[in-house]
Amino acid sequence: MHNARKFLLFAVRWIGSNLAVPFWVVGHVHLTLNIYSDLIEILSSVGMNLVVLIALYFDWKDFNNT
Repeated sequence: MHNARKFLLFAVRWIGSNLAVPFWVVGHVHLTLNIYSDLIEILSSVGMNLVVLIALYFDWKDFNNT
């Protein structure tokens, strides 16, 4: 179980580090060009931003510990 938790934290950090800018750029362009009427699209956008936010939090904790 410990290895699964470590992998999950690594995956969230990797996604947050490598995909933060594409999520936000594409997401904001998409938000300005489309009107969201579909709940799935809204939840997907919120979910992607939450993954990036969680990764930012973990990186902030590591930065403060050094």
